[in-house]
Amino acid sequence: MLQPKMSETLLALCAIAREVAATEIMPRYQKVVAEIKHDGSLFTEADLAAQSALQRLLPGLLDYPVLGEEMTQAEQEQLWAAHADGLWVVDPIDGTTNFAHGLPNFAVSIAFMRQHRPVLAVVYVPVLDECFAAEVACGAWLNHERLPRVQDERPLSGAIASVETKWLSGHLATRIVTLNPYHSHRNFGASTIDWCWLAAGRTDVMLHGAQKLWDYAAGVLILLESGGQVGSIFHDDYWQENPWHRSAVAARTPSLYAAWQVWVQANK
Repeated sequence: MLQPKMSETLLALCAIAREVAATEIMPRYQKVVAEIKHDGSLFTEADLAAQSALQRLLPGLLDYPVLGEEMTQAEQEQLWAAHADGLWVVDPIDGTTNFAHGLPNFAVSIAFMRQHRPVLAVVYVPVLDECFAAEVACGAWLNHERLPRVQDERPLSGAIASVETKWLSGHLATRIVTLNPYHSHRNFGASTIDWCWLAAGRTDVMLHGAQKLWDYAAGVLILLESGGQVGSIFHDDYWQENPWHRSAVAARTPSLYAAWQVWVQANK
């Protein structure tokens, strides 16, 4: 049976992500100084330049506004409320702390959303030259090759977990450290990459206490289109959570997800 091909729109979106990384991000890698935003997170000249480029290029592909991480909260909330019919959501550099310190785990993340759900997604990791992409009901890809659904049904006890403990409740964070049910865990400092590596089977389960809209908008679609499953700490229906601070309990297969969600609910 022929495998579905990437649509022309998705191919063009991958090209935009690569272009922005090549022209605005990588020339500044290991050369810029980070500044601190009001919320304590970092940003650099490269974040602003990349967001500006995406705001210029994306409406030429689909003529809708662009919501970016480097906007004010008021601007973001206004765009989200006014454009359920269509909205680009971008993180120009996810993993800015890594980027600013010369660490290679950072990515350009782009999602196109309708009715507050992603329908197109691209996450490009420039140092690895890996471009993950997905289109709703069509599948997920890595560098234009169909991302196969992972068939290995290893138990939770043998799983590699991607865990961000920073935003977990005190009880759950303590249980993760002292009684974790998996083999080992990692944290790479870039949520969008965590989603993609889970989709690719490089990790097995994921837990995050509170992701921002641009942290999950692209990655969650890539995971779902690869056959993964996602809920949250507080709802089995992932989409019921607050879109601005959404927790994630995810796994690359339904059986792993079921076991992982049971453990999280019993220990939260």
